[in-house]
Formats: sequence, structure tokens, C-alpha cells
Amino acid sequence: MTEENTILSVNDLRISFRTVNGIVQAVRGVSFDLKRGETVAVVGESGSGKSVTMKALMGILPPNAVIEEGSIQYNGMDLTKADEKTMHEIRGKRIGLIFQDPLSALNPIMRVGRQITEVLKKRGMSAKEAKARALELIRAVGIPDPERSYSAYPFQFSGGMRQRVVIAIALAGDPEILICDEPTTALDVTVQAKILDLINQIKEERGLSVIFITHDLGVVANMADRVNVMYAGRIVEAGTAEEIFFEPVHPYTWALLESMPDLQTSGRLQAIPGAPPNMIAPPPGDAFAPRSSYALKIDYEKEPPLFALSDTHVAATWLLHPKAPKLEMPSSLKERIARMRKEAEKYG
Repeated sequence: MTEENTILSVNDLRISFRTVNGIVQAVRGVSFDLKRGETVAVVGESGSGKSVTMKALMGILPPNAVIEEGSIQYNGMDLTKADEKTMHEIRGKRIGLIFQDPLSALNPIMRVGRQITEVLKKRGMSAKEAKARALELIRAVGIPDPERSYSAYPFQFSGGMRQRVVIAIALAGDPEILICDEPTTALDVTVQAKILDLINQIKEERGLSVIFITHDLGVVANMADRVNVMYAGRIVEAGTAEEIFFEPVHPYTWALLESMPDLQTSGRLQAIPGAPPNMIAPPPGDAFAPRSSYALKIDYEKEPPLFALSDTHVAATWLLHPKAPKLEMPSSLKERIARMRKEAEKYG
């Protein structure tokens, strides 16, 4: 893909929150691009800054949030400087959002059909056109009995079906970018797989570009073209899906992969020790160092830069410095990656 294919570009984004206890440095210099027709994943634990980044993209940051630096370039416009009217237009027609909890995204006392047609009417459709289009969207997202579902209330649907309604509402604006914020977290495993398949199908059919935000690296294994791993407000490793899953180099990425269940997992999963740092006073060096058994002395003193492993793969770890000791990933992770490679080759 060429630079002309870039549809959205986040550049050195820095966001803080004013709280009664101090200033929380939530996002600290995040940069990534989204190309047309691709899926980019942003992965990290709660508090890593991934959802704050998403809210900045949508222009829905809370009042106590401040964008200190950086830009979000979209269609020749910096979204960090756009007024609310412009962002409202973009949210309605250009960028769609699928929320984590479908119940919080839906009006419990409004029929499903009306919640979809409200979006369509804002695009200038008549009531008749909007209903016809809403029924098409209900069918497209796999909700059975469209006429009956159109007149139903959200509580009459299962969790998976409610999430399909949210997807239909997001598609009603005919967006070119779809942001999925933990869209399967509240669903059981079998329903998760169906929703992920649906998102993939819709992406291909409509030529969408997708940003997928999740705490679970395994969720995006078969979806993402590129993966950004976030920790303590920074991207600590970024690369193609193959590079992140098969050639990870940052200890935090190793830890995420080891904590990810697979069909061959026996016994207890590897939990990541400790907890993310207090972002009112982030540590001076590598924020993951206190939780890592691979931390070097310099990790507690100086923040590592992004070292390039290839044109597409970078990681912020002093382990990549030419003078660093040569360390290998855990043998248990090597075995897991070998299994993942085998599965990937099996299913093409």
C-alpha cells in the first residue's frame, strides 16, 4: 500500500486528564496510520490508553480531558481542532462506532427500527426510505425475522443480537471507517466468534477500514492486518499481525501472548505480575520494567525509543539496543508460537 492509501493518521497524540488527585497522562505520544481497506488493532490492558485514543478519534473525550499535543489527520482535516458540529457530521456519516456494551449504546425504551431510522433520516431519507433501508441493514447483520425485529425493543434480544443491532446502527451512516471498541467483551465465546466473522464480512463487502480496540490479543488473531500494542499510554510494539504473533520482541507482548488461552493450553495461564503504573506519576524509564523479569538497569532510568526491526515492525525496548545482552523469549512462548504457526498454515 502507498501513502495515498492512508485514510487516517494519528501523529504524536498526547492526552491528559485533570483530576482532583493530579494530572493523569493517559496517552503519551501515540502514532499510527490506518490504510484503506485494512484492519488495525490496538491492544492493551485496561488503563493502557487505547479507549482514550478511540474517544479522541470520535471527538467524545470527557470535559476534563486535554489534548496536549499531536494531530489526527482525516480527509485533510485535523480532528483534534474540529468543532462539535463538524465532529457530529463525521460521527454520523464518516466514522462509525461499535461500543463495548450494546445495552449502554441502545435506548431501552425505543424500538430497534426507530433507532436505526433516526440515523437514516438525518441523511435526508424519507420515513418510507428509512424503514426500507433499516430492514435491509437488519437482514445484513444477520438478525432473523426483520419485520418483527424492527418493531422489537432491545431487551427482547440476546446479547449477541443486541450487538448486531449496534452494528446496524453504525452502518446506517454508511461510514468508511468503523471503530470497534471491545465489541465482544460482554459476549460468550461462541457468540464472540459470530460477531467477529460478521465484522470481517461487512468490512469486505463494504470496503471499510477498521480500528479494532481490545484487551485480548487472541481476539484479533484472524482479523488484523497490523497490530499496535499499547502500555501506559504508549505504543510499545507495532507490526504486521504475523510479526506480532510470530516474532514478538517486547516483554509486554510476550506476556500478553502467554496469558492468551488456546486449544492446547493445559493448567493455569501465565498471569502478568503486578499492575499498570500510576499515570499521575509515570515511571521515568520503561513503564513495564517493574513487572518484567527481563528489565535492565537502564529500563528504570530512561524511556526506550522505538527500535526498527523491519520497515513494518518496531518496538520500544532496550533489549534491542546493540549493547544489550542477548535474551530469548520464554521456551513456553516459543512452543505456543510454533503451535500458532502450525494452525495458521493448516487453515491458510
